[in-house]
Amino acid sequence: MLFDQINKELELAERHLMVLKVVVKRGPIGILKLAEETGMPTHKVRYSLRVLEQEQLIKPSSHGAVAGDSVEQFVSDFEIDIDELISIAEVVKDIGKSF
Repeated sequence: MLFDQINKELELAERHLMVLKVVVKRGPIGILKLAEETGMPTHKVRYSLRVLEQEQLIKPSSHGAVAGDSVEQFVSDFEIDIDELISIAEVVKDIGKSF
């Protein structure tokens, strides 16, 4: 289907955001505790942690994941970034309505 890839990416983004939120609020926090708090399997938490670390949104510590150097900027830009995505989705929706 045309939107399958977009749906998968949004689901991934949702998962990464859930992990990031818990790390920011409760860090330092380990994989097992993150899995318990988010209700996700550990392999999915581990993948999200890897992605978030690459984006410098989290960083490892000896006691678990903690907020990274870029998290403050990410949080301040978040609403603007989401609004841009919503605007694009609204344009796509309008195009679809015109058939």
